[in-house]
Parts: sequence; C-alpha cells; structure tokens
Amino acid sequence: MRSLTDSYLDALAFTAKQASTIRALGEYRGKQKLYKRQSPEMLNGLRALARIESTDASNRLEGITAPEARLQAIVRHSEPPRTRSEQEIAGYRDALELIHEARTELPVSVNGIRQLHQTIYSYLPDEGGQWKPVDNEIVERDPAGNVVRVRFRPVAAVATPQAMEDLVTHYAAAGVMGREPLLTIPLLILDFLCIHPFRDGNGRVARLLTLLALYHAGYDVGRYISLERVIEESWKSYYETLEASSQGWHEGQHDSTAWLEYFWGVMLRAYKEFEERVGDVDHGGSSKSQRVRDAVGREVRPFRVVDLQKQCPDVSRETIRLVLRAMKKAGVIELSGRGRGARWRNVP
Repeated sequence: MRSLTDSYLDALAFTAKQASTIRALGEYRGKQKLYKRQSPEMLNGLRALARIESTDASNRLEGITAPEARLQAIVRHSEPPRTRSEQEIAGYRDALELIHEARTELPVSVNGIRQLHQTIYSYLPDEGGQWKPVDNEIVERDPAGNVVRVRFRPVAAVATPQAMEDLVTHYAAAGVMGREPLLTIPLLILDFLCIHPFRDGNGRVARLLTLLALYHAGYDVGRYISLERVIEESWKSYYETLEASSQGWHEGQHDSTAWLEYFWGVMLRAYKEFEERVGDVDHGGSSKSQRVRDAVGREVRPFRVVDLQKQCPDVSRETIRLVLRAMKKAGVIELSGRGRGARWRNVP
C-alpha cells in the first residue's frame, strides 16, 4: 500500500553496505540446494526443531506461553489443546504447517491472509478471518498492563477492507514489475502491520505472511531456522524499528530504512546459523554438525562440551552448542547443572 506504490519504491536509495547485504542474501539463497543435497538427515531434524521454535517464539512475543512439555506434545505429537493458550499455540502450529505444505498453492492474497488468521483461531470461539469491527491502536503497556503511550494508530476499521485490497494489489504489481523481493516483502509486512486489519493476532499473521512471501521468492531458510525465534531474541529492535518506520506512514512520508535493515539482519542471522549447522562440510562429505551428533550418540555417561571438542577438534564451540540446543529441543538429550558443573546426557 503506502510503501509499495511506484512513487515510494522509485524514491528509495541504498548505500553500498545495504546493496552488499542484499547481494549476500541472494548468494545464500543460491546455496540452499547444495545444503539440501549434502545433509538431508540434518535438514529433517532442523525442520522439526524450527516448527517447535517458531510456534513457541511467535506466540511468546504476544504473551502466549505453555510449559515446554506441553508445547512439545502439541507441536510434535498434535495432542489436543487444553487451555486457551494451548488453543492459540495449536492454531499457529496448523497455520505454520499449512504454509510449509501448501506454500506454492497459498497465495499472498486477501483470502490467503484471512485463511491464515482463521487457522490461528480455529480452536477458539473467536471468529477468525474477520476484519476488525472497531478501530484499534498499537500501544505500549507497563508491567501492570496499563497503557503508557500509543505507538501508532492504524487504518480505521471502516477503511480496512479496501486498504487490504490495495495492499495485495500493489504487492502483486511490484512482483510483475520485477521489483527486488528483499525490498517488497519487508515493505509488505510493514504496510500490513500499519493497517492492523484484525482485532487480534496481527503480529502472528505478519510473521506467517513473512514466511509465505519468502517461500514464494525462493528463500527457504525459514523452513529450517526459526525466523520467529530470531525476531523474539531481538524483540526490542523489532518493535523499535517498526515504530520508527511507521512514523508518517499515513501520509506516505515515512522512512522505512530502519525496518528494512532490521528485516535483512534477521535473514542474515538465520542464514548464517543455517550454514553453521549444515553448510560447513568437511572433505569427507559429512557436516560438522552431524559429526557432533554422532559424537553425542557415542557418549554413554554424562558429558561436557569439552568432551565433544576433543572428539571434534576442528568444530567450533559455537557449532557444538547449536547442535546441543537443537538436540535438547528435540528431546534427545538433557542438561543438568550449570556453569562448570553442567553435564549433558542422552535420554534413553
């Protein structure tokens, strides 16, 4: 909409550093097929972990939480939800699965966006997929829940249906014109959040929409590394850059630079983590991450990170920690103790 008009896009200018970032992300996209051929078993594990982390992180950003055991049961084993929070988690799980399985058939359209919202609320009595009935505001609250200030006033409820039609129309037109997707996708998300079309669930739909649009553009990293987790880990920057880039949006006078750079940074971090896990292949043809997993599997007693370093001396400590975290999330290993007394062990 406001950010996807020809006049706004034509006026954008980029520094050499920003252009280099876009090129780097394009190069990462080109490496994806190589990684998939090299480490298919590792990718299966990453997909399972990403589903859990994405569902957990995206909901936790909205204050929706559940114990890890219940989260694992709902996402990994599709157990029925028991509480409202678990119902919202199950809905996000299903929406995520819809995108992963039907990404080529699910369009970035008004109906597609409403379907994502409807899926999120499919376990709740709330009417999912319906535009907001009254005006809403994006506010900042204190720990007690009191409104401290208004961050942004979105599009009025009465104007929302047309605004959403305009949004997807402009986005599609930008694609036809061959605009850079690493530019149009974050601007699509910025405009969506400035419209704030639903009464609730806008942030979660925005993150699902991000994944869907990136899939369409050939950027598959969100299938293996949770973009939602990366966003949650940098949540202050997430909200600050959105607020900064939305100032003057209604008049088309906003500066989207802060949000664009944040969005690209999230993708770069995800791709670097992806490469760290499966792309660092040694001359024997096996990934370093897989060799760490193999070393863990050989341990019959509680072990430390240093024990794994002795078996894999050419693997960085950070890579070992990434693998251990992934295996812990998958329920394969568990950790006891802290600091120097921390010990890992295989779960029988």
